[in-house]
Amino acid sequence: MMTNPLYDALFGRHAGAETPFIYMNDGSMLTHARFLARAAAFAHALTGLGVQPGDRLAVQIDKSVDALAVYAACVQAGIVFLPLNTAYVPAEVDYFVQNSGAALVLSSPDKALALAEVAARHGAQLQTLGTGGDGTLADLAEGQPAHFATNPRSDDDLAAILYTSGTTGRSKGAMLTQANLLSNARTLAAAWEFTANDVLLHALPIFHTHGLFVATNTTLVAGGAMILLPRFDPDALITHMPQATTLMGVPTFYTRLLDDARFDAALTAHMRLFVSGSAPLLAETHRQFEGRTGHRILERYGMTETNMNTSNPFDGDRRPGTVGPALAGVEVRVCDDSGAELPRGEIGTVEVRGPNVFAGYWQMPEKTAAEMRPDGFFITGDLGQMSQDGYLTIVGRAKDLIIAGGLNIYPKEVEEALDDLPGVLESAVIGVPHPDLGEAVVAVVVPEPGAHLTSDALLAALADKLARFKQPRHIALIDALPRNAMGKVQKAALRADHAGLFQSGD
Repeated sequence: MMTNPLYDALFGRHAGAETPFIYMNDGSMLTHARFLARAAAFAHALTGLGVQPGDRLAVQIDKSVDALAVYAACVQAGIVFLPLNTAYVPAEVDYFVQNSGAALVLSSPDKALALAEVAARHGAQLQTLGTGGDGTLADLAEGQPAHFATNPRSDDDLAAILYTSGTTGRSKGAMLTQANLLSNARTLAAAWEFTANDVLLHALPIFHTHGLFVATNTTLVAGGAMILLPRFDPDALITHMPQATTLMGVPTFYTRLLDDARFDAALTAHMRLFVSGSAPLLAETHRQFEGRTGHRILERYGMTETNMNTSNPFDGDRRPGTVGPALAGVEVRVCDDSGAELPRGEIGTVEVRGPNVFAGYWQMPEKTAAEMRPDGFFITGDLGQMSQDGYLTIVGRAKDLIIAGGLNIYPKEVEEALDDLPGVLESAVIGVPHPDLGEAVVAVVVPEPGAHLTSDALLAALADKLARFKQPRHIALIDALPRNAMGKVQKAALRADHAGLFQSGD
């Protein structure tokens, strides 16, 4: 008899269990059984609207217990879950609805008016769901049965579509199967030794793979609980940390916590694991964190199309600046442009193969073919370097590689040299058009609070740290780097801001 592997492993195993699952910010608690009853009610409501297995549900709602229950309902009913960044404006949502052919758009009540026109334009229904149990879908779920007959699905059936950020063109919908999500959840739970005794401090958004599939699915497959916070708030993290055992975050979480004197070894005594991802963690942050708390942050590497690929070990050497060896069952290699694997220590493109790798881009077979090797390896577009003992270091995106006067310059090398200078909080290095060199190196630097930096002094300090061709030809000082919701520096925005810098030569 066909089953539903993802639902059975994440949710079905908790049927009837009055064990703690979600602790809310207000101190209340929801058991696995009550959560699954809510999910079943949503599944009845969605199927009652005519949404069928395989149909896409585009979701742009704020983080809440009900938002997670809708995800569970989709898995149980076989509906393809399509979460959208809550910051997207209607014009952006329009593309996702049109491209995905979504049968239904679920919005927060305050966005219903703006998104109703989008849904109607593409023949989709519109329903709403708020954070307090309000909205039209919540009304439809009221009084529905607490049990839903799980729709059968196979390993290869789609569970979700996640759209890439689209910094180099139109966003692409990464098709994630049941097997993709389930294999990665099991692998991470084993690698990070998650158990039913764990309580995850969940402060990530759930429209992104990190908060939804890494944090939530790993907790579910292990049978643990989570403290569900609506957003990142250092005060809330500090308040709830004594009741938690694990935290998954982006580097900003950890730098902000380190800025707070209350964050110390005593506060973190109950914690067993801090995980960082979605953006590079500075080695200095890693060292400061260990010095303050005694904990070593575990950094890992993944992406929308592949879930997680590598991880520093739970037991073993967690090396600052690296993202660790390949996870169990995942193959990672560093290659040249032809796909030939490079010797250890050389910089090339990171390629990945395993059960975690997506099924391709939605309705874009040519894009899928361009980024998948015939042997099944996915070309990530990240530049990396593999140590002799298999630890991967990410040095940047291939599109961020700077070629000045025919010479390759890796931004991360320049950034690390800058970040090591006194008074520098962080930096971002980009290439911008140059009439003679093709591209020129430009550094954007954020000073530490109270530091008095000048471009000339920084350039002088780099003189004996980098070869001349790698040194920035211009340094801009700004208050903060532009970042997306997951903390990644938006280098495309920086390149646009500085594109005309050398139009008259230099």
